Amino acid sequence: MTHLPLAGLTVVEMAGIGPAPYGGLLLQQMGAHVTRIDRVTSSGLGIEIPERFDLLNRGKTTVALDLKSATGQAEAKRLIDAADVVIEGFRPGVMESLGLCPAAFALSNPKLVYGRVTGWGQDGPLAKAAGHDLNYIAITGALDAIGEADGPPVVPLNLVGDFAGGTLFLIAGVLAAVLAARESGRGRVVDASIVDGVTNLLTLQHALHAMGEMSTRRGDNLIDGGAPFYAVYRTADDLWVSIAAVEPKFYAELIGHMGLSSADLPKQYDRSRWNDLRTIFADAFRTRTRQQWCEVLEGTDSCFAPVLDIHEAKLHPQIAYRSVLTDAAGVTIPSPAPRFASLAPESSR
Repeated sequence: MTHLPLAGLTVVEMAGIGPAPYGGLLLQQMGAHVTRIDRVTSSGLGIEIPERFDLLNRGKTTVALDLKSATGQAEAKRLIDAADVVIEGFRPGVMESLGLCPAAFALSNPKLVYGRVTGWGQDGPLAKAAGHDLNYIAITGALDAIGEADGPPVVPLNLVGDFAGGTLFLIAGVLAAVLAARESGRGRVVDASIVDGVTNLLTLQHALHAMGEMSTRRGDNLIDGGAPFYAVYRTADDLWVSIAAVEPKFYAELIGHMGLSSADLPKQYDRSRWNDLRTIFADAFRTRTRQQWCEVLEGTDSCFAPVLDIHEAKLHPQIAYRSVLTDAAGVTIPSPAPRFASLAPESSR
């Protein structure tokens, strides 16, 4: 059996919303022991989540403390003093006001990795202003780039900001700092900002803009829905399918399986004819149901997939085969990711 790589790592997570609790979950799923310091009273979010549905906090040990009291602050400091990592997602200055800032542990726990994740960053003119995922991705250019031509920007859930730009950069920084602390004996502060992270996620887009290969017009580019061969289409039963046949060899596979002939179509990369090509694809996909298109295209090199809702996803053969979703007490739960295995097969050891 493969032991999880973070077994033995102790983490204290300051309860909050968004990136920090998801970060604690990822660390826990990789083997860390995570103690979550929760509020004594309700967070005031307006949504109370029963324990069986509280998926972001599963597998953690929860301790409720009144951090406005000296007793609560002392207990929180004791827990953090004994930890390898602490993560928090408060506005700048909150942990300082509680006496739990990084400097408070410089002598008592010098190897501590102190992970901080905010929306705007620890400093700057907006640092202490309230905000949420949508606001943070708005100022990076990411939100403006998502949506159909001539339509408004499309809200991409809170995946791009909170969890991709926030959590994943936080955890990457924390794990790097843990490795360094084990070598040097000195901890570090990890300053993860959603604005920073989302901007970093846009590295390819910045490169394409600099090359003159991407415009600021929404729905006008290769991988933003502008290209008719990287788009979604409605089927005969009013459901949707996706195609992403960017490379010519995959595009040829796609049109061949669709029963189309390249001789009758505009050239794939002739942008002046993209609207014509989109109409041809749209008309073709409307001739069959989503399931019928799955039977024709799925599993080929056509770069095709049906657009499934969150309930349908569980039933997809690929999702089911890898047990990407599991059941616990009647609640569908995403399985831990990534997965870990030994370099050598178990049978050879």
